[in-house]
Amino acid sequence: MASRPIVIKIGGSTLGSHDTTLQDLVALQREKVNVVVVHGGGNIVSEWMHKQGAVPRFVRGLRVTDQEGLEIVVAVLAGLVNKQLVTSLTSMGARAIGLSGTDGGMLKARVSDPELGLVGEVTEVDPTLLDSTLEAGYMPVVAPLGYREDDEGVEAGILNINGDTAAGELALAANAERLVFLTDVSGVMDSGGRVMGRLNPRQARALLDSGVAGGGMIPKLQACLRALEGVPTTNIIDGRKPGALVECLQGRGEGTRVQA
Repeated sequence: MASRPIVIKIGGSTLGSHDTTLQDLVALQREKVNVVVVHGGGNIVSEWMHKQGAVPRFVRGLRVTDQEGLEIVVAVLAGLVNKQLVTSLTSMGARAIGLSGTDGGMLKARVSDPELGLVGEVTEVDPTLLDSTLEAGYMPVVAPLGYREDDEGVEAGILNINGDTAAGELALAANAERLVFLTDVSGVMDSGGRVMGRLNPRQARALLDSGVAGGGMIPKLQACLRALEGVPTTNIIDGRKPGALVECLQGRGEGTRVQA
């Protein structure tokens, strides 16, 4: 491929009335930057669960997923959210294609923690489909679902994968230049609530081990650490701010950079 891609994780809570994330993505593609988008949508999943009379539960920042919940997750993430994002990007002039981690066996996974139910731990990543999509001039927009192969009598099926986890694994497998998380906070906070502008892996692990980093920041920092095995730079920034993504890539943005 002509250049190493940039992997952008969009949190469902960051796409508000004032953010410019989609415009920034379109501008990057026009500048011939290879961009892979991984999206969340947890808030919308929770809304649909409530509509169905189900109560969302989380453990260590990860959604507990039973069979009924999985059907909602698949319908909302691979259907509603993914296609709305692709439609919006296309209407703004981008060439975008909606995918999920099950397509082409992109994200193979297994159930590793029974407490979480049908939540997948990624065991293998095949970036072939991403590579071919980028080479064809399209922006892949990936819903975080995984493909569970037949194993020990369990039928093949779909698993819910945390979007941050999926982004970290895809960034590493795709040999990305950078991984950027767009979230709804200013960055990684210290125990006093101050944004930490730069972290090395040792500091990131200490925040996780001490419990200072909690909730949804846990899988983000874990994904940064995973990606740093091959990705030079990772960032966690406030995606609600206009121009946040472009400023981050230009080295002018705020937020937290996690870098070896």
